[in-house]
Amino acid sequence: MTYSGKSHARMRIMLTALLLSALGVATAFAADIKVTLSGANEVPPVTTSASGGGTITVGDDGSLSGSVSTNGVAGTAAHIHVGAAGANGPVIVPMTKEGDSYNLPAGAKLTEAQMASFKAGDLYVNVHSAANPNGEIRGQLK
Repeated sequence: MTYSGKSHARMRIMLTALLLSALGVATAFAADIKVTLSGANEVPPVTTSASGGGTITVGDDGSLSGSVSTNGVAGTAAHIHVGAAGANGPVIVPMTKEGDSYNLPAGAKLTEAQMASFKAGDLYVNVHSAANPNGEIRGQLK
């Protein structure tokens, strides 16, 4: 089978596009996690009218950005914790309060072990209050 110069050029263009596409997918992973916070997700569950939600972005290098907002709670702190649904765990990233929102600090990053926990669905965000110092509302990052 013989190819004309035009066919070779088309083939090179297609292969280059395919290669660039594959490289882009491999290097540009970032997950935007929509999180919904409620008292029912706390351990043990909390009866509250408070709610919250937001978006947390996790880069393939473990970098974090994003925020959550709350309604109906005078929050005292918010954090990302390691812990599966139904279990509590330690704080790994404290968040900064601005009004009714909590933001991840610039430069926040997960370790390799924490990234593995994230991929397993074992990270969560919760907001603490004076009435519920262990957490009033919570949402898993999955």
